[in-house]
Amino acid sequence: MAFSFNFDVEVETDPSLLGAAEEKPKLEKEVLQEDKNNEAGKHQDSRMETGVKKAKEHIPPQDCEHLLENTVTETFSLGTLPPIHYLNESVLEQTASERADREMILSQNIGSHSDLISGVYEGGLHIWECTIDLLEYLESVGETFSGKRVLDLGCGAGLLGILALKRGAKEVHFQDYNSTVIEELTMPNVLLNCDDDDVDDEEGDSDSAASKKKSPELPPQAGLAKCRFFSGEWTSFLSLVLSSDPPPQYDLIFTSETIYNTAYYPSLHEVFLQLLVPAGLVYLATKAHYFGVGGGLHLFESFVEQKDVFNIKSLKEVEEGLKRHVVALSFKKRD
Repeated sequence: MAFSFNFDVEVETDPSLLGAAEEKPKLEKEVLQEDKNNEAGKHQDSRMETGVKKAKEHIPPQDCEHLLENTVTETFSLGTLPPIHYLNESVLEQTASERADREMILSQNIGSHSDLISGVYEGGLHIWECTIDLLEYLESVGETFSGKRVLDLGCGAGLLGILALKRGAKEVHFQDYNSTVIEELTMPNVLLNCDDDDVDDEEGDSDSAASKKKSPELPPQAGLAKCRFFSGEWTSFLSLVLSSDPPPQYDLIFTSETIYNTAYYPSLHEVFLQLLVPAGLVYLATKAHYFGVGGGLHLFESFVEQKDVFNIKSLKEVEEGLKRHVVALSFKKRD
């Protein structure tokens, strides 16, 4: 599996401005993008007008099999983990003209040769190294998710959330910045894995699990019924889900390669604060530093320490290439 790390970012964040909003650079970036591609600009109106990509929920279609038309699939396998199927990203990009790409990010990604266009496309089409690091950690500790509610934040291909779904999670929500990623990649990937024989029963009941194994024709809607899908910027996403009655609360939040820009730290921290249950865990996989973008683990740790809400515990370090980490966040215990 190949990984690339090209970024198209105009302004590197000054650490002294940690937590400050960068509305003006984002707007300038978007105006420039509109000049380059007027058609793409037509479909970014909510972002252009407010400086925030408005969140929305994506409802899987009743007839969802068409999501898998003209696709090529691959399978991720590791140790004791159930196999996870996903769409080949290169084929997805090359067939952009055949897909409902209202944000025009598939064609822009190819044309710009960039894995990130700040404020426009946030890298969700690629499976990044740190996601694999976190999957390896979960395999090594034998993590299961029976009965848990899970959020895959900045999900991209959704491999982490899919693992939770296949290992018995009660509910899994997927969120990515781009609606195209959710509709053309995340949702089809979940669908690919929904009718597998190895999807565990959410309550861990052996009889129910056995009956599932005898029924490989279990309709995909049964798995999709455990899932919800969201796109949009994190502040807007948080407002959207908090407006639910009752709002969701998660036992586990997965997030991988999401702390590359320090301007996003306040909204990310607020999602953790508002949506994690008191005894919950955030699993964060990240590089030590993101060159050309400015963020990284050490800056995020400093931000979290200033907020004084969460503990951060190191779970795994990877020394090869750019140094990478898997850490866990949990609420501090108060007297």
